[in-house]
Parts: sequence; structure tokens; C-alpha cells
Amino acid sequence: MSLIIAVDGPAASGKGTIAARLATAYGLPHLDTGLLYRAVGLKVLQDGGSLDDEAAATAAARGLEPAGLSDDPRLTTGEAGEAASRVAGFAGVRAALLDLQQAFAAQTGGAVLDGRDIGTVIAPGAPAKLFVTATPQVRARRRWKQLTARGIDIAFEDMLADIQRRDERDAGRGSAPMVQAQDAVLLDTTDMGIEAAFDAARRIVEAARAKHGL
Repeated sequence: MSLIIAVDGPAASGKGTIAARLATAYGLPHLDTGLLYRAVGLKVLQDGGSLDDEAAATAAARGLEPAGLSDDPRLTTGEAGEAASRVAGFAGVRAALLDLQQAFAAQTGGAVLDGRDIGTVIAPGAPAKLFVTATPQVRARRRWKQLTARGIDIAFEDMLADIQRRDERDAGRGSAPMVQAQDAVLLDTTDMGIEAAFDAARRIVEAARAKHGL
């Protein structure tokens, strides 16, 4: 069995940073699956389409080239995050990206993937599963600080409303909703800095490795 680490959770919970650091610690490739959906959403917008058009979003997903996504600064914007949350609800988009994500997870030796449905849909057999979360207020504060540090002017109240709206959409969608896998370990980072959160995450992974003899 390969060491596949599935890291799920809502926006700004810290899952991306934790996943990236776990990948470095274990020498594994890392895929932020949210970037795939962000790229699809931006492609629809750039082509002048509507984020409510499932056919356009599915076509964008089928034509997606994942290489270099992590280096595209446009994918870190609030507009990209909102677009991703919109198109991720389409079954056609999720189906188009499913094989790509599962192939990444199936690499020899293992991989680290973070997103909303890694432990439930993409890699349900992953030996190490984490569901990373924090209160909406704390997550909004984190994202607000990130954006304002980059010179983006946004009110905290608007950021909180955006986080809550995305949570509701991600958890309520009919196709692969965001939900904690039954065998995932909950990691609440509300009162944790990144070092404490990473240490806790690594302990969870080590317990999984011991359990599965990895």
C-alpha cells in the first residue's frame, strides 16, 4: 500500500499549507485540487461565459492542462476562489477532472492531495485522511489578512460572508459535497498556528502509517 495522504476541509482552514508541508516532509508529490477548479472557473470567465453554464464549465474542465497551475498568480485571487466554488458543483466538471486526480493519487510511492472530496471520492482508500477545519470567523480573518497583505481592499465582513457562502455551497452541492470521511481524523486549527497545526497533522499521518505498516 502506498502512502496516500488525503487532506480535506473548507476554505482557509489551513489544509493547503498543511498538505504542502506534509508532502515535503515525506518526499511525496502534492496536488492542490482546488487549483483545478479555480482554473476551470477562470477559463469560463475569460471566454466570456457564465459560471452557471454547466456545458461551458465541463468543456473547460475537459480541456484543462494542469501543468504550471501552481505558478499562476491569478488562481490565488478571490475571484478565482468564488468561480471554483460555483463550477465545482457541476457533475460534468467533477467527472472531467476525476481521472486526472485519481491518476495523481495512484503514483508509485504515494501522494498528498488536498481539496473537498479527496477522502470520500478521489482516494477513498487512502490510509491517511485528515479533515482540517476552523471556525468561519477565524478562516475569514486568515484569508482577509492574506488578501490585504497583497494590497487587495476588502472588508472583513465581506470576507466572512464569502466564506460562509462558499461553505454552504460546497457542503450542499449534489455532486461530491464537502463532508468529512467517516475514517478521517478531524483537525480543528481554530486555536493553532501553522507549526502546531503541522505537528498535529504529522502525528495523525504517523499513526496511520503505523496502523497500515507503511
